[in-house]
Amino acid sequence: MAEGEKSLNGLQICTRWLEASDWGASILHYVAEQVLHIYCLEAEPQPEQQEQQVRERILHPLECFLFGEDPCTALEKLQQRNYSASSQLCGRVFKEGETVYSCRDCAIDPTCVFCMDCFQSSVHKGHRYKMHASSGGGFCDCGDLEAWKTGPWCSQHDPGTSVAMETDECVLEVGLQERAFMLFQVLLSYITELMVWEESNELSEELQPRLKEDKYYCVLYNDEHHSYDHVIYTLQRAISCDHSEAQTHTALIDKEGRRAVKTGTLRCCQQAKALIRTNSEHITQQPLRVEILHAAVMAHQTFALRLGTWFQQIIGYSVGFRQVFCQVALKPSADGEKPCLISRLMLHDARLYKGARKVIHELIFCSLLMETEYKRQFAMLFTENYKQLQEDFISDDHERNISITALSVQIFTVPTLARQLIEEGSVIKVILDTVMEVLREHLDNSQRFHFQGYNSDKFFRIQVIFHDLRYILISKPTVWTEQLRQKFLEGFSDFLEMLRCMQGMEEMKRQFGQHIEVEPEWEAGFSIQMQLRHILSMFQDWCASDERVLLQAFRQCHQVLLQCTNQPFHSEPTDSYMRKHILHIRPYRVSQEPVSIHLPISRLLAGLYLLLCRTGAIKYLPDFVDPQQLDLPALVEQPLRCVVLAAQVSAEMWRRNGLSLVSQVYYYQDVKCRDEMFDKDIIMLQIAASKMDPNHFIMLILMRFELFEVFNGNGSTKDQDLLKQWNRLTEEMLYLFIIITGERYVPGISDVTKEDVIMREVIHLLCIEPMAHSSLVKSLPEDESHETGLETVISKVATFKKPGVSGHGLYEVKKECLEEFNPFFYHYTKSQHSKAEDAQKKRRAQEGSDKALRPPLPPGFCPAFSSIVNLLCCDIFLHVLRTVMQRVVEERSALWSEAMVQRALHLVGQALLEEKTQLEADSVEDVIFDFSLKARKIGTAHSKSLFHFISKLKALPSLEAQKDMINWTLQLFETVKCRREKSSPSASCTLDQMKPEESVQDKEKAERKRKAEAAKLHRQKVMAQMSAMQKNFIETHKMLYDNVPESGSQGEPAACWERLMDVGERRVALGPQQGVGSSDWETLTCILCQEEQEVQALAPAMVLTACVQRSTLLTQSRGKSLSSNGSYPLFMPADLAVGTHTGSCGHVMHAICWQKYFEAVQNTTRNRLHAELIIDLENGEYMCPLCKSLCNTVVPLMPVEPCQLNYESAELVGQLLTLPRWIQIVLARIRGLRAAHEADSSAEIGKAECGFLEDRQTDFRSILSFGVQPPPKYSSSIVEMLIVCATTVHRVGLQTAPNELCPYVPVMTWNTCAYTIQAMENMLQEEGKALFGSLQNRQLAGLKALVQFSAVQRLKCSATLIHNHFSHMLAVLLPVSQIENSPSILEIDLFHLLVGLVLSIPAMYQEENVDLQPSAISTAYNHLHLMHLVTMAHVVQVILSSQDTSAVAGGAEEREEAVSAAALYCTISQHTDGLKTGVSGSMIADRVRNSVLPFLRCAAILFNCLSGVQPPEELFSTAVSSEDQLTLLCSYLALPSNLFQLFQDHRDIVTPLLQRWCGNAAILKALKAETPMIRYPRKRNSLIDLPEDYSVLLNQASHFKCPNSSDEERKHPTLCLFCGAMLCSQSPCCQEQLEGEEVGACTAHAATCGAGVGMFLRIRECEIVLMASRTRGSTYPAPYLDDYGETDPQLGRGNPLHLCPERYRKLHQLWLQHCILEEIARSLEVLNIMFAFEWQML
Repeated sequence: MAEGEKSLNGLQICTRWLEASDWGASILHYVAEQVLHIYCLEAEPQPEQQEQQVRERILHPLECFLFGEDPCTALEKLQQRNYSASSQLCGRVFKEGETVYSCRDCAIDPTCVFCMDCFQSSVHKGHRYKMHASSGGGFCDCGDLEAWKTGPWCSQHDPGTSVAMETDECVLEVGLQERAFMLFQVLLSYITELMVWEESNELSEELQPRLKEDKYYCVLYNDEHHSYDHVIYTLQRAISCDHSEAQTHTALIDKEGRRAVKTGTLRCCQQAKALIRTNSEHITQQPLRVEILHAAVMAHQTFALRLGTWFQQIIGYSVGFRQVFCQVALKPSADGEKPCLISRLMLHDARLYKGARKVIHELIFCSLLMETEYKRQFAMLFTENYKQLQEDFISDDHERNISITALSVQIFTVPTLARQLIEEGSVIKVILDTVMEVLREHLDNSQRFHFQGYNSDKFFRIQVIFHDLRYILISKPTVWTEQLRQKFLEGFSDFLEMLRCMQGMEEMKRQFGQHIEVEPEWEAGFSIQMQLRHILSMFQDWCASDERVLLQAFRQCHQVLLQCTNQPFHSEPTDSYMRKHILHIRPYRVSQEPVSIHLPISRLLAGLYLLLCRTGAIKYLPDFVDPQQLDLPALVEQPLRCVVLAAQVSAEMWRRNGLSLVSQVYYYQDVKCRDEMFDKDIIMLQIAASKMDPNHFIMLILMRFELFEVFNGNGSTKDQDLLKQWNRLTEEMLYLFIIITGERYVPGISDVTKEDVIMREVIHLLCIEPMAHSSLVKSLPEDESHETGLETVISKVATFKKPGVSGHGLYEVKKECLEEFNPFFYHYTKSQHSKAEDAQKKRRAQEGSDKALRPPLPPGFCPAFSSIVNLLCCDIFLHVLRTVMQRVVEERSALWSEAMVQRALHLVGQALLEEKTQLEADSVEDVIFDFSLKARKIGTAHSKSLFHFISKLKALPSLEAQKDMINWTLQLFETVKCRREKSSPSASCTLDQMKPEESVQDKEKAERKRKAEAAKLHRQKVMAQMSAMQKNFIETHKMLYDNVPESGSQGEPAACWERLMDVGERRVALGPQQGVGSSDWETLTCILCQEEQEVQALAPAMVLTACVQRSTLLTQSRGKSLSSNGSYPLFMPADLAVGTHTGSCGHVMHAICWQKYFEAVQNTTRNRLHAELIIDLENGEYMCPLCKSLCNTVVPLMPVEPCQLNYESAELVGQLLTLPRWIQIVLARIRGLRAAHEADSSAEIGKAECGFLEDRQTDFRSILSFGVQPPPKYSSSIVEMLIVCATTVHRVGLQTAPNELCPYVPVMTWNTCAYTIQAMENMLQEEGKALFGSLQNRQLAGLKALVQFSAVQRLKCSATLIHNHFSHMLAVLLPVSQIENSPSILEIDLFHLLVGLVLSIPAMYQEENVDLQPSAISTAYNHLHLMHLVTMAHVVQVILSSQDTSAVAGGAEEREEAVSAAALYCTISQHTDGLKTGVSGSMIADRVRNSVLPFLRCAAILFNCLSGVQPPEELFSTAVSSEDQLTLLCSYLALPSNLFQLFQDHRDIVTPLLQRWCGNAAILKALKAETPMIRYPRKRNSLIDLPEDYSVLLNQASHFKCPNSSDEERKHPTLCLFCGAMLCSQSPCCQEQLEGEEVGACTAHAATCGAGVGMFLRIRECEIVLMASRTRGSTYPAPYLDDYGETDPQLGRGNPLHLCPERYRKLHQLWLQHCILEEIARSLEVLNIMFAFEWQML
């Protein structure tokens, strides 16, 4: 339909609607007709056709009615009037998994985020930001002024840069606005009625079809309880479909939320419904939700969803439309009985399916949440319905990101909106009432929570409500109104009521006799505690921002605490006496009576009291709380019991109560909970200590620790377990004293800042060990914004040590900060305390200091807490210390421990430091703190003073470890005494008293120094002996080090590369001037049996472990596959599409040892869980016994006899055996051998046509006249290993079944030899290493063994087969009779050809009845002439493929090489068409020199391994230039340095050869660009270039569109690092068939791109995936690090990431060295694989 005709029809339809009496009913009637026609009449609907019909027949007329004219014209007018300008709010709705960004510097709270596009064009890109994957359901806050401190807009939405920005005054024309209101009301009502549809409803009169058919749908809905497999099984049973159809149904149900699985009559659908419910019901599961809907209803619901997306489109046209829509959505119903339309949709949300929810939520996002006033109205509606919405969500089973309740984060986090909701909607009260309503079922008889037998899924959903409370409190007010105070305190009162239900919940009682039978539930209580952690601190922050609110909140909290009845006393108060002090208190024993770890009200009260002290409001407290009611012993009772419980658990008194209690105590002190549990208990104890009599306070502590009688002289027992308990409890009690008196780093207790607190935490963490940034963050408490404050302090206290190629960056504490180290830091766990103590003692020993870990000098207490220090000098405290020390001195071993002494000494040090500080600050008369005086005073009950006992400790050998601490304490005593006596340390009395101690210390230091010197000399002597022994061992076992290096070690360059040669020794690897090769393998040691053996022909075989794998490392056409149907594998294509690489770790074994080991591996590994993921037993894989490298075969070590040429004879032979004569002889030999195998040989010889290079008179046995010798004989063991290795290479390389009789077996050995050499040369060039001398021993040993194996393998094949292969290969270069259609020199890789010819030509000497091989001289000339021929062909190959070179005229004077090059180019031009003219000779020469270098380097490696001749010394250096390197290589390979000289030297045969090479038809096609042509030198492959900033990759991923899917479901964009392709992994949309099996996109891509090997970067997960086959893979750290030198898998931390070149280079080397398979096997070997990952689906 034409555009004009469509508009005309639409306008006509509009006219009919307007003429109707009830135009709304007319519209609905028309819509109903069209909907039924579009969605119901077609038997097999096509989505594309349906969409087109909907747009043309329904949506276009609706738009015409809306605008009153053609929609296109109307939109142009809107734009002209600035009614449709772009919004300054982005509002992009996030999909699940989409990357979002939050600025840590500028965001009001962590929920404020940017989408990718807005972030990239915002100022925040240079700030501290975090990135994470969205869970879906949120939208971009760009443009929201309340979300950002600075930079609220990106450049796209900045109102300053917009040409015309819409405003709130932007209104539509009156007529347009009226039509929009009427139309929106009709259509939104239509949508609402169909979305809230119940199965029993009937369609309205306007929507009823004229003829009601008996056509129904059985609709199955998604739920999160039934598994995929269960639904598939149910559908197969219920509707009789096959597995594939059921799988399709299930996938679409999961994606869209529902699907019609059956169509038919009502009865048919009812039967299907009954069967589905029956088959899906289980004893633990509800049946699946199934509904039967009439076809008309189904059609209308489908269109209603389409209308939802249409509304989004219309709203986007103009602010006016958006405002009209909001008015319609929020308009109350006319009768007042029903809520507004949006409320109805909200309240029905839990009954909607996924697809409908998604559309409704997006509609709300783009309308109601984009307008400030309507957002406020919607928020009020949301709050009114909050309880019902949350109850529905808790009953629902869908995730929260597709629930309407997830919108709370968009509403409650807006500061102004939150204030309004508190004042007008009492939102805090609403949220807390909702919590109490859903938790009411868990209340026990005493109205406290008890979560035994709770539903974990339901409980998790309940906890989500706490997030909303946190959102409301996230921004504390700066200005308080009376209304806000009132509503906040009402909410606070409800909060206290909830805490009352937690106070004392889940009490425990110590188990006696037998172990507890059933572990009680404890996780639920702590889950709530963790949710409340930030809420508690936020309530306190709100209270602290207003003095009146703080005082009233304290009063409320105190009143509620007094009303709590948990853990009451069961006895009357009694008097307890100690040291003339009386404590009147009720007895209570934690070890015998119930106790709870949950005391939120007590801890909240402590926090509020601290805030009163910090703000100075404490002075007004008596006006709000009666001082008589502040009974501190009663208030501190509960927290003290909790601390004692933790101490008793540490003393193993509660071990019969099981692990649940241990876990609770762990979390009580853990970083996740401690700030609102353990820390607040300590604060409450400090509050009590500051207000109570110090002696009474310590007596109370002794009573609750059940140590009162022990320290009162009445406790005695012979029960060793009880004595141990007393000792442990004493240690814990002394530790508590250290904490109460020494832990002052709390704002309000001392004059410290929050930054000081964090610095101290970090210092103590780093005193344990150097730590990574992430470890530090995990160990520090987070605030409500998930910030720890680490970045603000870390540079002040630590230095950063950058990471290497592996590992992560570490922070080390600065030396000047170590003075603050406290070995009894109260946030240390036991293991951390031990580690920190050992680390600091070790550090001090290295520095030559004593090992005394002194208590640090703490900051002074604030005035309100200053009296706490009196604990340190009260009578009871000194009595406790004196008792401890007396037990030690009297050596009553059962009554003390070293830890007890350590803590006691620490306390003494604390007291002395306090006294010293006070004496320094005030005069002696003003200082009332007199610990040192009391410590020296002799007690009435003791004959000795505390000072006396401490002095005696020095003599105890059992306290040797504490001697330095004791000395320091005694020195401090003297220092304080001098201060008191107002004398300086130089006074005579002080000197007299100090001299003995100083002399003792000097003697001890001197003795220590003497011992240290003696120990140093002894170590040097031992090291010298060890070094001598090591050298001796190395000399004795030299071959072990030369040939068998340990895996993973870099090793020294191979010895055979480094052997010095005499000056006169020849450095030529082939030809008549060939030098003397190095000797054979030396004596080797088997790594399994450790026996030595020489490599000999008739001895048992020795083998090297090896791994054969297909490779695309060198490919010039990635993605191309090879088949053996064409010329491959006999000829390797020039693009090296897929090669076969053989690598070795270089470890040697006896063949028999290896066979036994392999059998044992197979037997043991078969029983291992998921063993197939590590090694493929069916394909002969195993792990190297020594280095655990992955192997799949062995390479036999072949003995090589060094040959010494008779140079005189060689020279004589050379005069006869010129290249033309050699060609004639070889061609005659080929012709003769072929004829000998024919039936009528004489006839064939006679009839054979002679080629232009052949000589008919040459006898086919002429080749034997230049020297032959018998081939070596090998043992059966070596022969067997030859077959094993060759078969593996053939099987892996051609991906075929094992077949040792296949004619391609020898070819594949030559190919793997050539390809491995090329890969090795490529690696050396890529890493910038010298050609020789750079390989590790293991690499060189493997390469040498491979070349020699490839040379010998022909002996195990039919001579005729090798003859045939040789003939076909030679036919590429020379005219071999009866062989036609040989590939051209442009189509094949000539180095592979060279290797094949060199290794196969010895077979041409084989006679029918006599085994022969060429002599040394014959071999030398064979190699020389083959090298010359192939090099000439390669030069021509380079020239032909270099036609992209721009033509440059030659200079006036050109060197000889350039002249030769020009002449050759001219000759080649005569034999082929298409060559450019006017190309200078110098340019040709330069191009040839550069292009042939890789070929010559490979040839040098080949002939070095074959002959063992030492190369020129210069080739061992990286300093040699490419020009010099070419000259040296030519010399080594018996080539002229001017390669064009070859064509001059052999001018007799050059013309026919060039004519043959250039006359091939394929050459002409390539030159005409009809077929692809490889340029030389070949491009060296590398991993793709990655951007430096990881957000660039995330940006690419966000714009990634799946090629096979148009939906917006979350994708997993995965980047291939070989070729840069972006793939859609782990998604059924991109699965492919590979050899009859469904595989994922990455697996399918790796099969073509990397020959089965893959290296992928999963962008949204920020991890590398290594793949080796369909079943094996492993993850590997991505080469991206944050500023702290750490990787971030799964983007868990979200810090900005930057590329680490060193780590990416390591990945590149992993690929270059073909170690990906090895890396995968090693990583899987160390993992305990419980559940196999389906790598093939990646």
